[in-house]
Order: sequence, then C-alpha cells, then structure tokens
Amino acid sequence: MDYRDSPAEAEFRSRLRAWLADNNPGFRSSSTDDEYWARQAEWHTTLYNAGFFGLSWPKRYGGHELPTVFDVIVDDEVAAAGAPPRPSLGYLVQGISTHGTEEIKDRFLPALISGKDRWCQGFSEPDAGSDLAALRTTATLDGDDFVVDGRKIWTSYSDVADWCFLLARTDADVPKHKGISAFAISMEQPGIERRPLKMINGTTKEFGQVTFDGARVPVAHMIGEPGEGWRVAMTIVSHEREPGELGYVARYAKTVNRLKQTVHDDPHAFRPDQREAVAWAHVQVEMLRRHVCRRLSERLDGIDHGPGGSIDKLLMTWVEQSVGAAALSVSGPRAALDTEDEALKVYLYSRAQSVMGGTSQIQKNIIATRILNLPTA
Repeated sequence: MDYRDSPAEAEFRSRLRAWLADNNPGFRSSSTDDEYWARQAEWHTTLYNAGFFGLSWPKRYGGHELPTVFDVIVDDEVAAAGAPPRPSLGYLVQGISTHGTEEIKDRFLPALISGKDRWCQGFSEPDAGSDLAALRTTATLDGDDFVVDGRKIWTSYSDVADWCFLLARTDADVPKHKGISAFAISMEQPGIERRPLKMINGTTKEFGQVTFDGARVPVAHMIGEPGEGWRVAMTIVSHEREPGELGYVARYAKTVNRLKQTVHDDPHAFRPDQREAVAWAHVQVEMLRRHVCRRLSERLDGIDHGPGGSIDKLLMTWVEQSVGAAALSVSGPRAALDTEDEALKVYLYSRAQSVMGGTSQIQKNIIATRILNLPTA
C-alpha cells in the first residue's frame, strides 16, 4: 500500500496542523490526569465543530463520509502537536449502526457523534467481567418499559454520561448467551446511583460503578432484537479492540515524542538501556500506526476482521506497556519517590491494558480457537 498523502489528504493535514497550532488545549496525558476526563467533552465538541471529528461516519448523522485514512491523519497530527487524542467512541457508533433500527440511529447517533450526549458502556459486572455472558443485571418488561435492576462495574465515564449502552438479561429460561438484550438507557433518572472508582495511578474520573434499582428504559430503546444482546456486544467489543477505532496511537505517540525530546535535550544524562527503551517504544508505536493504516485500508476493501480484533488488542497492549516501561525507565528514581510522577502514572495505567476491554488471556483463547482452529481441550 502507498502511505503517501493524496492531494486531498495533504490539504486536510495542512489545514488540521494549522488549526491545532491555535487550538491545542494542552491537557496532560489522558492516562495520567483527571483534567483530560473532566474536559474531554469540551475537546470532543471543539474537534467536531471544527470539522475534525466523525470523519468517516455518514453525513446523515453528522459525519463527513471520508475514507478512514483521514482518522489516521487526525491521530498523526494530534500526536505531533502534543494535543489530546480524539475521544474513543467509534465502537458505540459501530454497535448502534449495525444493530439499531432507523429510528434508533436517527435518535441517538447525531448527538453521540457531535458530543452533545455523552455515553458509557454498561457491560462488565462484579461477577461477570471476562465471562460476560454470566451477567446478572435484569430487565423485566412492565407495560411500555423494561425495569432494570443490577450492578455494573469498570464503567468508563459513567459519572458524566447522559446515556448507557446497557446489557441486561431479559430471559432467564434460555441458554445464557441467548437471554441478553441491549438497551440505550438514560442515566438521568431515579433508580440509578453512580460512584467513581479510583485507579492505582490516582485517576478518579475514568472508571465508575453503577447500581440500577428499578430504573426504567422504554421498549423502543432496545438495540437489536430481544435476546440479541450477545451479538450486539460482540460487534462492539470487536471494534473496541481495534486501536484504529479508539485513536490510541495518538496517545502513545504523544508520550513517546515527549520521551524522545527529553533524551535528545540531554543525551548524556541517560544510560544506554534508557535510550534503548525509548527507541524500542518508538519502534512499537510506529509498528502499531502502520498496522492501523493497513487495517483501515482493508476495511475500505470490505474486509471484516472479525476475531482478528483480538490480535489488534494484544498488539495495543504490548505497545502501551512498552511505552509505559520506557516512561518509567527515563524517569528513573523520581518515579519511586514521587507518587505524582507522570511517568509512574503512565506505567501503572499501561498495566491495566492487559485486562480492560477483554483480558489478554481471552484474546489468546479467541485467536487459538477462532483463527487457528485449535481444540478447546
């Protein structure tokens, strides 16, 4: 494939680069500071209003219907500028677009894409993380509504979300994968309690715990057919595991660019192993960037990656942890003495990548059974 910009891509890149020079809000890394999460909605709408968000999504819902390579250009340029990455919500757009009715898509996609409405994803539960099909939250039909009871955990952005993409059990008398349905439920109603969860790196605004106690969701807000929730969930997690959908390359590149500059400014202050760690992180990020380009190019050709998203998730984990290790190495003793050290926070956050969005063990099982066709026992 040809990685060079076409004339239209070059014009877009130049326009975005000039815009970022005047509009970079200068947040700290998204994995280290609550400010990013507190101001993410502001950054989302700023990008959207300037025409730099929702690039590959349909115009009908507020997108631009451009090839996905334009999303890669955004990731390149925000990383080069040291700006915050674009918000990661493409997987929700994919879930609603694939399984929602026309009414559901018209109702929810425009405000999701523009940033007017903020969403969280209510999948994991205290006893149903890796074994998602074991979830116990129920949705019981009551007239024109379902009544929801249960608990969700590790729910990103739940403290600020207007809506939740919820999985709940609607039929307990069928095999567990077939008794789950998906809903768009309003978070602004009685019967919903939200509590933040402090992460090991000090971040308090990303993860949360949500309790549903008699919350209501209209029947018309079911996404997909009754009992189709597992299929909906698999669509979402397959895209959630793709770094191209998440824009994470920009976050990794931003950190590596800063590390490279630190070493470049005073190379004799760093040992060979520290310089090597930064070089390895650079190689890893560039590998992932080119992998994302290839994946998005294949998508333009109509190729569905299916379980291949698990390979992407493992690559993403390895790259994030290489970047975290490099940051810790460059920081040296400071990271051991100062709990507010940014490199320490980057490193600690990177360790969580092994479990968030599906554990590495789950991804390896999927690769073994669904791609390599290996026996399960």
